[in-house]
Amino acid sequence: MKDFYTGKVALVTGAATGMGHTTALEFAKAGAKVAVVDIVEDLGRQTAEQIVAAGGEAIFLHTDVSNADSVKAMVDETVARFGRLDCAFNNAGVIEDNLPLVDLPESAWDRTIGVNLKGVFLCMKYQIPVMQRQGKGAIVNTSSVCAERILKNTAAYTASKFGVIGLTRMAAVEYGGDGIRVNAILPGAVYTEMLKKAAAEDPWRLERVKETRPLGKVADPIVIANAALWLCSDLAEHITGHGLPVDGGYVAAA
Repeated sequence: MKDFYTGKVALVTGAATGMGHTTALEFAKAGAKVAVVDIVEDLGRQTAEQIVAAGGEAIFLHTDVSNADSVKAMVDETVARFGRLDCAFNNAGVIEDNLPLVDLPESAWDRTIGVNLKGVFLCMKYQIPVMQRQGKGAIVNTSSVCAERILKNTAAYTASKFGVIGLTRMAAVEYGGDGIRVNAILPGAVYTEMLKKAAAEDPWRLERVKETRPLGKVADPIVIANAALWLCSDLAEHITGHGLPVDGGYVAAA
């Protein structure tokens, strides 16, 4: 999609590492000016600096997506700097739980719901009015295959990702008439730092994951980035309210 986003502005949350980092870079390569958003300041700034060093235009915005004032400031600063907001990839997320539901601390529940679900709500709450004024915009939210196939010991994570699907559909219905499309991506196993760490602790983990995917492999973050850029583009102009599994066939094999 080289030059496909020239003159457009994209905002990516959770852009310090993993899927968000790669997607921010790909938006920039396609010509977009990019707001790089994360709560992790050093790596977030590195993402923005990487874009600038490659000849692109980017700003880093330190943001807690679970805090309304922080999110509002993020959107306001993006518009102040770049003048508009065409695309948003609301990708910031955490996994705080690895316990059965009854053993899950309330603090872990609150943190997960706060970032994964409330964060998406707040991002759209402040992004959509900007897009309404423009008469057009595209939003992609990160859900998970856990919204389609239950993974034990992820009560908070799974609940949050089910919620993202609901919010996505609601926003698509409410704001389609304003020219705003809202979709979700449901990633499966993606080879990010989190999965690399788990694989280092359990060398057979990756092989077990691959066995559950009809395509027989784990996704590189670029796969998610490609899906996000496509959904935000005019190539997907008649797609809204959709949850797209990007999972190597994991959901289909359930």
